Amino acid sequence: MTHFLGVIIFVLLASILAGLLRVFRATRPAERMLAAQLFGTAAVAILLILSRLMEMPALLDVAMVFALLAAVTLVAYVVLAGRKLS
Repeated sequence: MTHFLGVIIFVLLASILAGLLRVFRATRPAERMLAAQLFGTAAVAILLILSRLMEMPALLDVAMVFALLAAVTLVAYVVLAGRKLS
C-alpha cells in the first residue's frame, strides 16, 4: 500500500509540473488561474496522502485550509474578472 501511495504522489507531482508549464505558456489569465487551481487540488491530495503515510492527523487540517484558500482565491478571481469585463 505504501508503494501505491508513493506512485500516486509521483503522479500528482507530475501534474503540478504540467500545470507549471501551462502557467508559463498560457496566453489568457483564466488559463493561469486554472493551473493555479490544479496546484491547490494537487497540494491538498498530496497532504492527505502524506497524512496517511506519516500518521500525522494535523496535516488533514492543513489540507482543509489549503482547500478553503483555493476556493476563496477562485471566487476572488471571478469577481475581479467580472469587474474588468463590465
